[in-house]
Amino acid sequence: MDHSLPPHLAERFRWLVGPEQTTHGAGEFVLYWMHNAIRAHENPALDVAICLARQNGLPLLVYHGLSEDYPYASDRFHAFILQGQRVVQRELRDRGIEAHFHLQRDGCRGPHLKSLTRRAAVLVTEEMPVQPLVGWLERLSIRTTTPIAMVDASCIVPVSLLKRPYTRAFEFRSATKALYEQRIDRLYPEQPIDVVMFGDAIPFESLDLQDSCLSSLIAGCRIDHSIAPVVDTPGGSRAGYARWDRFKQSGLASYDQRRNDAASHDGPSRMSAYLHFGMVSPLRIAREASELARDQPAAKKFLDELLIWRELAFHFCFHNADIIDTLDALPDWSRKTLDAHCRDERSKNCSWETLARARTDQPLWDACQRSLLKHGELHNNLRMTWGKAFLNWARTPGRAFHLTLDLNHRYALDGRDPSSYGGVLWCFGQFDRPFEPESEIFGNVRTRSIEQHQSRIDLPKFGRIVDRPIATNPPTVAIIGAGIGGLIAARTLKDHGLDVTVFDKSRGVGGRMATKRSRASDISLSFDHGAQYFTARDHRFCRYVDSWIHDAVVQPWVGRIVELGSGGNVIQEKSATPRYVGVPGMNQVAKHMAKDLTLRLETTISAVRRASDSTWSLIDNEGKWQGDFDSVIFNCPPIQSAAILNGQSSIAEQFASAQMSPTWAVMLSAAGLRGLEFDGAFINEGPLSWIAREASKPGRPTMADSENWVLHASTDWSKANIERSGEEVTTDLLKAFESSTGHPLGTVGYAVAHRWRYAIPSTPLANDCLWDSDKLIGACGDWCGGPRIEGAFLSGMAVAGSLLRQLTIDRAPVISSKSS
Repeated sequence: MDHSLPPHLAERFRWLVGPEQTTHGAGEFVLYWMHNAIRAHENPALDVAICLARQNGLPLLVYHGLSEDYPYASDRFHAFILQGQRVVQRELRDRGIEAHFHLQRDGCRGPHLKSLTRRAAVLVTEEMPVQPLVGWLERLSIRTTTPIAMVDASCIVPVSLLKRPYTRAFEFRSATKALYEQRIDRLYPEQPIDVVMFGDAIPFESLDLQDSCLSSLIAGCRIDHSIAPVVDTPGGSRAGYARWDRFKQSGLASYDQRRNDAASHDGPSRMSAYLHFGMVSPLRIAREASELARDQPAAKKFLDELLIWRELAFHFCFHNADIIDTLDALPDWSRKTLDAHCRDERSKNCSWETLARARTDQPLWDACQRSLLKHGELHNNLRMTWGKAFLNWARTPGRAFHLTLDLNHRYALDGRDPSSYGGVLWCFGQFDRPFEPESEIFGNVRTRSIEQHQSRIDLPKFGRIVDRPIATNPPTVAIIGAGIGGLIAARTLKDHGLDVTVFDKSRGVGGRMATKRSRASDISLSFDHGAQYFTARDHRFCRYVDSWIHDAVVQPWVGRIVELGSGGNVIQEKSATPRYVGVPGMNQVAKHMAKDLTLRLETTISAVRRASDSTWSLIDNEGKWQGDFDSVIFNCPPIQSAAILNGQSSIAEQFASAQMSPTWAVMLSAAGLRGLEFDGAFINEGPLSWIAREASKPGRPTMADSENWVLHASTDWSKANIERSGEEVTTDLLKAFESSTGHPLGTVGYAVAHRWRYAIPSTPLANDCLWDSDKLIGACGDWCGGPRIEGAFLSGMAVAGSLLRQLTIDRAPVISSKSS
């Protein structure tokens, strides 16, 4: 493989897997995998691929794939990348380069990078020394024999030029001074496009984004739909350079004076997201800033931030990519001092959810987190204060570090960038020196007081920046039904600043995630008569469950669960699956989720009617008007939703295909049940399908003389007996209980039946939710996408995401500035 390159490319090039290390035969093409240099200009990785194709007489194949599996994958990042890919497709086409794009989504999945690499003579891609890219490349090098070339397209001084990392800015500045002077003003020579494009079959249908609906494409991806795209930071080179041009004209001259004022929205350049994904050329940004620095002293400070602090972090991550997600990335002195103060008393022990939703009751910190959550950015000066707070609010330095990384990477558009890692690591002592005297919790790590920072900032002004609407004229939203799906939809929309009201016909929230309390012989009784427990498999749901456990809202249920045969014989143990319950009742989860929502309970909505071209009137079952709303989301059983909507939306047609089955439940308190040697049982014969001992669940009271159990009838039996009286059902199911367990009930102190007419989705829809973009009407529930509480939760996220994408992607500003 001939790889003689021009000097400006050769210094950026290294072999991850060299030709001499492989037994790879002749390949069909030179493959360029684009991921963090999403631009068609001043792109060294693209130009290396062109050179290798030219020198070896091979066609060029440009590939970009967007996976569902990268860390923190969400609508925010997907939208930003897709918008950037749409622009780069046009740019590449204008240069005569045919590029192929694959979006992993429903019906379009597969290991296409691996299969393309195996066919290639060489794979060329960009240096990005963070996960998951480092891990993906390591696995790719093991699973293929293709040579792999890495090209630095992010730094002015390529990472491979320095043989060791630096941890202090002054040392890095000294080591790179001459290297920057030689490169910063150098014009970038583009490679001529004198190679042919690969034209044979590839293993997927290349997606042209020019006329594609990005919102619909994102809806089909298994990603986090609860984090909205950022309307005023659209992806792509055009948007990036438009922001840069504005900053050059109105912000750069005063950068040194305004850069630390977080209440000045235009003080910093706000270019970090475009630099992270390579939608703008850092070479061009540095070159133009250097030219302006001759007449504008403030530009020198900007250059110091762009070159020294940004690239210090890149070089550090390049040499330490395997440890930057751990405390091992910190200097020895920092790890030792944090460990020495590990047991110091903290002011709080915040859960992930408390922090993510900005509910710490610390005004400045919460405003910082709202900025990340709603707008995907946080002023760098404040991000340092924000990041320092985690040590005070987590029991161990390790947990504080991982929470800081999580929230930074999950919400910030520049998250997972090496310079973003650098900012987080600085909060824990990296790139800094020890401070004396030692302080509690921090030891010798520099402290940064939220209270002191708050006294220096115009907090109301900063709050107005943070709480600006995420889109022009955000709609008012009504959610009908306070089940888990409706509650997470409401919270997601409220957290993004929308005005949301939740209606429910019941006295409480939670739907089938219900707990009934009663009395018998002056004894208080409690039963989870709806959902008995829930499981958590999807990572989007698991992070909430972990947080609920932290807040004592949820605990694992470790009771003995079995499958019963005839006569009460145990056929199989069924305790391998982790099960969770709300504490002290299943409805506690719903109460927790509804805590800060606007609720109108005991209000039965019977109709929605068009009040105008853009609003809906809600009418209750007494004919009273309950308000006008721009958007309505249904979280009811499909047959009820259909009746309320009455054919006024295209989604109404799909309600009929989602069938719900009933379940009869009996709440039982009896004296003779202590001898049963299990806590829950699946039953395959007779009227019953499930029985459970309430006291075996954490947080439930135990009774001296009796035990509380919940019995669920099978779907078939419930259907056949749906219209019978509760007394008749109770009698039959108590007999079935004795027959199925082989155990007499003894004295029955309490036995009441409850009919769940719409309990189990027997034919759930394939869609995660339903959404009518023309009328802003949506629907969610466990009858969409998949059953169980987890399914309802993800469905509520999905419908909230549908509305948020419509507000932010479809209404994103059109950028007319040229990209280069």
